[in-house]
Amino acid sequence: MIHFEHLTKSFRIRGERKLVIDDLNMTLPSGRSLALLGRNGAGKSTLLQLIAGTLRPDRGRIWSDGSISWPVGFGGSFHRELTGAQNVRFIARIYGVDTDSLLEFVEDFTELGKYFHMPVRSYSSGMRSRLTFGTSMGIHFDTYLVDEVTAVGDASFKRKSKAVFRERMKTSNAIMVSHSMNQLRQFCDAGLVLEHGRISYFENLEQAIELHERMLA
Repeated sequence: MIHFEHLTKSFRIRGERKLVIDDLNMTLPSGRSLALLGRNGAGKSTLLQLIAGTLRPDRGRIWSDGSISWPVGFGGSFHRELTGAQNVRFIARIYGVDTDSLLEFVEDFTELGKYFHMPVRSYSSGMRSRLTFGTSMGIHFDTYLVDEVTAVGDASFKRKSKAVFRERMKTSNAIMVSHSMNQLRQFCDAGLVLEHGRISYFENLEQAIELHERMLA
């Protein structure tokens, strides 16, 4: 369960205040994987960062009774000056998991080669996404926040990413952002639509997709 209490977030853009999340009061149920839908710029990635705690709200709060990952497609999650391996070690200590096991999993999964021991600032966006995704898959969270991450890499890596994510979804849930409705249908069973700072929840995923596609049209 994830609960939003008077959650509000805005940004200053060209001297004007843009409200992204508008006094949100809502409880997301446990045991559901949610597709997060909305126009480009609606604030989907911002909401994931707020849930993860990597971005502060203007006011309000978020609390949960389970563990939540960082946004696994968000390359800014890791320190740019540390190597991939150093970032993984740091995260292992934060989450209290075995460092050697996590390092071994991430190095093997990401296929970064020598770059795993180089600063993250030297990575391409795809390499950063591999690192964040691989590290999150190495830790068992109750809820995974996913931002287009399974689209990263070549066909072989995409298959591997989907396979490990599908395995995690047997015991966990997700809040997923994707432009692929087919991908959302594979992993999600309910939907959220974000529009003008407000969120609508749909028990039926197809109803959420229908509203989203109507708005885009």
